[in-house]
Amino acid sequence: MVVKTLWSIDHACGHTTETDLADHSADRRAGYARWLSARDCTDCWRASWGEEDESRAGWLAKKRAAGQAEAQEWSEQYRMPDLEGTDRATAWGTWCRDRLVSAAYTALVLEGTTSEAEWEAIEDAVRHLTRASWWIDQRDADAADLPELLDAATESNRPNENPHF
Repeated sequence: MVVKTLWSIDHACGHTTETDLADHSADRRAGYARWLSARDCTDCWRASWGEEDESRAGWLAKKRAAGQAEAQEWSEQYRMPDLEGTDRATAWGTWCRDRLVSAAYTALVLEGTTSEAEWEAIEDAVRHLTRASWWIDQRDADAADLPELLDAATESNRPNENPHF
């Protein structure tokens, strides 16, 4: 029996589309169809950009600005220092720091075994890392690894105790 390639997708927006999934392997079609059903159809998705003449770049710029504003609010709320680097790097680094530290709090405190007191020590260590490039480099790191990453960054900033190395 052949797995069907034409799927009827009932989108989250309420529209139904017939979608050819032949370019997806047979074992992934059902999952992809389910994923599509949780999203708006293409027409509604495009309409969500706003005005018809608005470009994708404009839409993305608005989304990024909103994410940047959220990250800046987070930084102010938790008294995080400004990051060092170019304007572009500091904006991106601030966003990366917000995402990583927020995810780490969830993984370590809310879902893990880290106490609030232990978290405060981690948060203090976060405040000492002000290079935007460091946060950008860690953007794909596992949130639960944040304490170890902070320790490594702190160690690399210590003077070498053995002058022969």
